[in-house]
Amino acid sequence: MAINGNQRAYLRAEANSLDSLLHIGKDDVNENIITELDNLLRTRELVKVTVLKTNTTPIKELANDLAEKTAADIVQVIGRKFVLYKFSEELAKKGKTIYNL
Repeated sequence: MAINGNQRAYLRAEANSLDSLLHIGKDDVNENIITELDNLLRTRELVKVTVLKTNTTPIKELANDLAEKTAADIVQVIGRKFVLYKFSEELAKKGKTIYNL
């Protein structure tokens, strides 16, 4: 599901105070990183990812790849960091969703 400009702006504001929960090093994206990111998205919905300088893959390409593999939306890409969002049914049932798209 694509998010519109107003939703993206709201999510960017929410992500501003987040710490990076996932760090990607020089190794390429593997199944462990995808699984961990999917778990984080399921429990938090909004995840900030940092790509270390040792990784030579372009950041936008990496963000697109991970968003595609986790069925998430890219909120923003800035420098060596990017933010992904994925609506969580688990959090919605508990009434703890960040933003109900």
